[in-house]
Amino acid sequence: MAVRSALFIVMERAARKAGRGLARDFGEVEHLQVSLKGPGDFVSNADRRAEAVLREELARARPGYGFLMEEGGEIAGDGVHRWVIDPLDGTTNFLHAIPHFAISIALERGPDIVAGLIYNPIQDELYWTEKGHGAFLNDRRLRVSNRSDLGHALVGTGIPHHARGDHPTYLRTLAAVMGRSAGVRRAGAAALDLAYVAAGRLDGFWEYGLSLWDIAAGTLMVKEAGGFVEDIDGRPAPLKTGNVLATNGHFLGPLGRLLRTAVKDGAKDVSRPSS
Repeated sequence: MAVRSALFIVMERAARKAGRGLARDFGEVEHLQVSLKGPGDFVSNADRRAEAVLREELARARPGYGFLMEEGGEIAGDGVHRWVIDPLDGTTNFLHAIPHFAISIALERGPDIVAGLIYNPIQDELYWTEKGHGAFLNDRRLRVSNRSDLGHALVGTGIPHHARGDHPTYLRTLAAVMGRSAGVRRAGAAALDLAYVAAGRLDGFWEYGLSLWDIAAGTLMVKEAGGFVEDIDGRPAPLKTGNVLATNGHFLGPLGRLLRTAVKDGAKDVSRPSS
């Protein structure tokens, strides 16, 4: 059985309490699907309630720590420690009564992410990690997959939606990966996509324009499970750019080159004068 530190116990207690609320609210959302008003306002309230629970529980256990939250913004703390929280990653799934969403909590200490937790309350899957101590799903140690043939790889992604992202550029990267891999999956919750890479369920994942609270916990989890994370452009700072490529040990180079080539070739097409 994995040894749980005092820090992890604090994070787990907060996540499970917020998760119980989300699970109850999710049951209500399923009923709201048939109403004329729709569940949009209800889901926003569920998101805020979960964040309030997380903040209350974490602040009680670690007074003085700061917060960066998707809904509540930034709250200053001791200048060293900061909780980075997404209370409901996969909001659109939740809105449509699809049971694939998660709570994501990470802890920054200075410039480093030192702990992360991703919890799917519907499946009761708790992914967690501490820097230097590995990554786990409940009590099972996680390792990234060992596949080395890109033609056998299953790759996750996030698709830009209405009024967000560079759709033509993304479609070029999607076409490139589709043509070389065993399949591409878009599940709708980046935190869980990264957890799935850590668990070996996905061999890689890429997405543009993510926020820190989407990826802080998951990127540490992938690394602690033996994987690699970088900016899609090949730079080592995905937490700053939000353009994330996460893979096992075999695909970082091949997938990165594939994505960058697709973007570069598209830029050439745009700059080429029409006949």
